[in-house]
Amino acid sequence: MIVIAIVAILVAIALPAYQDYTIRARVGEALAQAAEAKTAVAEAAADCSTALAGVEGGGIGCNTGYVFVAGGTTNVASVTVSVGGQITATSRATGAQNDPILTFTPSQVTRNDPVTWRCLHDPASKPSHVPATCR
Repeated sequence: MIVIAIVAILVAIALPAYQDYTIRARVGEALAQAAEAKTAVAEAAADCSTALAGVEGGGIGCNTGYVFVAGGTTNVASVTVSVGGQITATSRATGAQNDPILTFTPSQVTRNDPVTWRCLHDPASKPSHVPATCR
Protein backbone atom coordinates (compact mmCIF):
# COMPACT_ATOMS: atom_id res chain seq x y z
CA MET A 1 0.00 0.00 0.00
CA ILE A 2 2.86 2.36 0.85
CA VAL A 3 4.56 1.59 -2.46
CA ILE A 4 1.39 2.49 -4.36
CA ALA A 5 1.13 5.79 -2.47
CA ILE A 6 4.76 6.64 -3.24
CA VAL A 7 4.29 5.82 -6.94
CA ALA A 8 1.12 7.94 -7.04
CA ILE A 9 2.96 10.91 -5.54
CA LEU A 10 5.84 10.55 -8.01
CA VAL A 11 3.40 10.40 -10.94
CA ALA A 12 1.57 13.48 -9.67
CA ILE A 13 4.86 15.39 -9.71
CA ALA A 14 6.37 13.96 -12.90
CA LEU A 15 3.36 14.12 -15.22
CA PRO A 16 2.99 17.95 -15.31
CA ALA A 17 6.75 18.33 -15.81
CA TYR A 18 6.65 15.88 -18.72
CA GLN A 19 3.70 17.69 -20.30
CA ASP A 20 5.58 21.02 -20.10
CA TYR A 21 8.60 19.33 -21.68
CA THR A 22 6.62 17.97 -24.63
CA ILE A 23 4.92 21.33 -25.23
CA ARG A 24 8.30 23.11 -25.09
CA ALA A 25 9.71 20.61 -27.61
CA ARG A 26 6.84 21.33 -30.03
CA VAL A 27 7.32 25.09 -29.62
CA GLY A 28 11.03 24.52 -30.31
CA GLU A 29 10.06 23.68 -33.88
CA ALA A 30 8.95 27.31 -34.33
CA LEU A 31 12.32 28.39 -32.95
CA ALA A 32 14.09 26.23 -35.54
CA GLN A 33 12.03 27.61 -38.42
CA ALA A 34 12.65 31.17 -37.23
CA ALA A 35 16.40 30.52 -37.45
CA GLU A 36 16.14 30.40 -41.25
CA ALA A 37 14.36 33.76 -41.27
CA LYS A 38 16.96 35.23 -38.90
CA THR A 39 19.69 34.29 -41.36
CA ALA A 40 17.80 35.88 -44.25
CA VAL A 41 17.21 39.10 -42.29
CA ALA A 42 20.88 39.30 -41.26
CA GLU A 43 22.01 38.85 -44.87
CA ALA A 44 19.58 41.50 -46.09
CA ALA A 45 20.68 43.91 -43.36
CA ALA A 46 24.30 43.44 -44.38
CA ASP A 47 23.43 44.28 -48.00
CA CYS A 48 21.14 47.25 -47.30
CA SER A 49 22.83 50.62 -47.08
CA THR A 50 20.44 51.50 -44.25
CA ALA A 51 21.02 48.22 -42.36
CA LEU A 52 17.89 46.89 -40.57
CA ALA A 53 15.81 49.96 -41.41
CA GLY A 54 15.96 48.93 -45.06
CA VAL A 55 14.81 45.37 -44.54
CA GLU A 56 11.36 44.89 -46.01
CA GLY A 57 8.82 42.40 -44.75
CA GLY A 58 7.58 39.37 -46.68
CA GLY A 59 10.10 39.20 -49.49
CA ILE A 60 13.20 39.93 -47.48
CA GLY A 61 15.64 42.39 -48.95
CA CYS A 62 16.21 46.01 -49.72
CA ASN A 63 13.96 46.75 -52.66
CA THR A 64 14.39 43.23 -54.09
CA GLY A 65 16.53 40.28 -53.22
CA TYR A 66 16.09 37.75 -50.47
CA VAL A 67 12.83 35.92 -50.17
CA PHE A 68 11.80 33.95 -47.11
CA VAL A 69 8.90 31.54 -47.31
CA ALA A 70 8.02 29.35 -44.34
CA GLY A 71 5.30 26.84 -44.86
CA GLY A 72 3.26 25.67 -41.91
CA THR A 73 4.01 22.37 -40.24
CA THR A 74 2.16 20.31 -37.68
CA ASN A 75 3.38 22.50 -34.81
CA VAL A 76 4.11 25.80 -36.61
CA ALA A 77 1.27 27.85 -38.07
CA SER A 78 3.49 30.51 -39.65
CA VAL A 79 6.77 32.40 -39.57
CA THR A 80 6.46 35.97 -40.84
CA VAL A 81 8.91 38.82 -41.29
CA SER A 82 7.76 42.42 -40.94
CA VAL A 83 9.41 45.68 -41.97
CA GLY A 84 12.63 46.22 -40.02
CA GLY A 85 13.29 42.49 -39.79
CA GLN A 86 11.05 41.56 -36.85
CA ILE A 87 10.13 37.87 -37.03
CA THR A 88 6.97 36.34 -35.58
CA ALA A 89 6.76 32.55 -35.21
CA THR A 90 3.29 31.27 -34.36
CA SER A 91 2.98 27.76 -32.98
CA ARG A 92 -0.07 25.51 -33.11
CA ALA A 93 -1.25 22.13 -31.84
CA THR A 94 1.34 22.13 -29.07
CA GLY A 95 -1.01 20.93 -26.35
CA ALA A 96 -0.78 24.21 -24.45
CA GLN A 97 -3.89 26.11 -23.42
CA ASN A 98 -2.57 29.09 -25.41
CA ASP A 99 -0.15 28.17 -28.19
CA PRO A 100 2.93 30.40 -27.75
CA ILE A 101 3.82 33.11 -30.25
CA LEU A 102 7.53 33.94 -30.37
CA THR A 103 8.72 37.38 -31.50
CA PHE A 104 12.33 37.95 -32.53
CA THR A 105 13.42 41.59 -32.61
CA PRO A 106 16.74 42.38 -34.33
CA SER A 107 19.14 45.13 -33.38
CA GLN A 108 22.27 46.37 -35.09
CA VAL A 109 24.38 49.41 -34.21
CA THR A 110 25.92 49.96 -37.62
CA ARG A 111 25.72 48.13 -40.91
CA ASN A 112 29.06 46.45 -40.24
CA ASP A 113 28.03 45.13 -36.82
CA PRO A 114 26.41 41.72 -36.42
CA VAL A 115 22.66 41.51 -35.94
CA THR A 116 21.70 40.56 -32.39
CA TRP A 117 18.32 39.09 -31.53
CA ARG A 118 15.94 39.42 -28.62
CA CYS A 119 13.25 36.77 -28.28
CA LEU A 120 10.03 37.31 -26.36
CA HIS A 121 6.87 35.26 -26.01
CA ASP A 122 3.30 36.50 -25.80
CA PRO A 123 2.05 37.12 -22.25
CA ALA A 124 -0.84 34.65 -22.67
CA SER A 125 1.50 31.64 -22.80
CA LYS A 126 3.18 30.02 -19.80
CA PRO A 127 6.92 30.71 -19.54
CA SER A 128 7.54 26.98 -18.97
CA HIS A 129 6.10 26.30 -22.44
CA VAL A 130 8.67 28.36 -24.36
CA PRO A 131 12.37 27.66 -24.94
CA ALA A 132 14.77 29.15 -22.39
CA THR A 133 16.08 31.70 -24.88
CA CYS A 134 12.64 33.35 -25.04
CA ARG A 135 11.77 33.56 -21.34
